[in-house]
Amino acid sequence: MDSAAIRRRPLPLVAVLTGAVLLAFAAPGTAQAATACAGREVRTLSFATGTVHVHKRDGYVCALTVTRKPGPKRPMSVTVQARGNRPVTDKGRYSQHAGPVTVHAGHRCVRVAGSVGSKSVHTDWILC
Repeated sequence: MDSAAIRRRPLPLVAVLTGAVLLAFAAPGTAQAATACAGREVRTLSFATGTVHVHKRDGYVCALTVTRKPGPKRPMSVTVQARGNRPVTDKGRYSQHAGPVTVHAGHRCVRVAGSVGSKSVHTDWILC
């Protein structure tokens, strides 16, 4: 085997790894959190202290609550409920986001809620 061919093979691998590392450091935490759900964003629910991002893909609905001001840990939650099913919630003390929470909704409506601190947002049945 030619020694020049051996030396060229690692270059694409090095380029891919370098690009991945640069993307990881370039993306801020909240932007990274907003892409934690698969599919396309179908709703954005804004409220005083944060935003709930709602995504849908292949019958699954995913939601994520993101704070407006990342910092110290504070109470946050996100809840998704498909009609006829129990709600699924991620609740705790987080510095950037709560969730993602994913449910299989099929073609059923869902309710979504999120909170950061004492402020919150909730929907009626959506995505019907």
